[in-house]
Amino acid sequence: MRELLGRISALDPEAGEAVRVIAYFDSLAGAGVEPLVRGAAVLTGVPAGFVDRSRGVALRVTPDGSVDRATSDPDPSWCSVPVRAVGGTLWLERTGDPGPVGAMVLERASAALRAHLELTGPVQGSREALTGVLVDAHVAESVRVRAARRLGIAAQARVRAVAVLDEAARVVIATEAPVPGSKRAGVGPAVVVPGLPDSWADARRALRFTAEGTGMDPGPRVAYADELGGLLLLADAVSRGVEPVPDVVSLDRVGRESPVLLEALDAVAAAPSLRAAATALGTHHSTLQESVGRAERVLGWPVRDVPGRLRLQVGLALRRLHRNA
Repeated sequence: MRELLGRISALDPEAGEAVRVIAYFDSLAGAGVEPLVRGAAVLTGVPAGFVDRSRGVALRVTPDGSVDRATSDPDPSWCSVPVRAVGGTLWLERTGDPGPVGAMVLERASAALRAHLELTGPVQGSREALTGVLVDAHVAESVRVRAARRLGIAAQARVRAVAVLDEAARVVIATEAPVPGSKRAGVGPAVVVPGLPDSWADARRALRFTAEGTGMDPGPRVAYADELGGLLLLADAVSRGVEPVPDVVSLDRVGRESPVLLEALDAVAAAPSLRAAATALGTHHSTLQESVGRAERVLGWPVRDVPGRLRLQVGLALRRLHRNA
């Protein structure tokens, strides 16, 4: 191997350095996190670090071998790579382009770290950090299962991901109430632990269909992906900066002119009949009839027939997506 490395280096110094890096990290197969990070520092001549908060791992190693285990997250300007499938970040304390050798070191060291961490003991960390591992699509299934075990969740248990407004991810047993109190939340479909990233993605989409439940923002405070079905596709079509369609503009106009009318329209869209909508609002049927008539004149289309009601339902859904983009 040394003879081959010498020949390659003579022909192409950069290729020789790349082969040397590969051979170096291959020789560390089965080594722990610290030797791998130390190798990255030695080969590049700059401090290297690795942090994985879900496992409680954080260390920085200098080229002379000194170790700091209380390191913080890397400076965004440094060269870094995510350690795919297990979470965490590996970095070199070098700004700009890492160069051919630096890039190869990051690639080989991160691959070695991933292989090591996938085979090591259970994931560690706070409940919030472990839940983050459960819903992370980049984490290997084996790591996700170990994190679930730490949380007391069996791999084949039926669970749901829950996206609560302005809070970290939650995972609940499928038969439990997903959200305590009156918090706004999107609830993903029931899955086994390996499927939690998909449940989380749908929970985040469902959250965008929720509303404050006020006159200017009427609607449900909790939305279930299971109930939204194909409407979830709309969440991917409506993003920040996308112009609202005319129906949404019309609904906004109703809200500005009279929040009471907008609440009436939301009740009509959600209830099976006008009488049921009036009951939900706590108003008389004839009063709601009058309010709906006024709202229809502002909207420009009827909402009491099947096509008009469907148009209203879609318009209200789109309005929530725009407000929650």
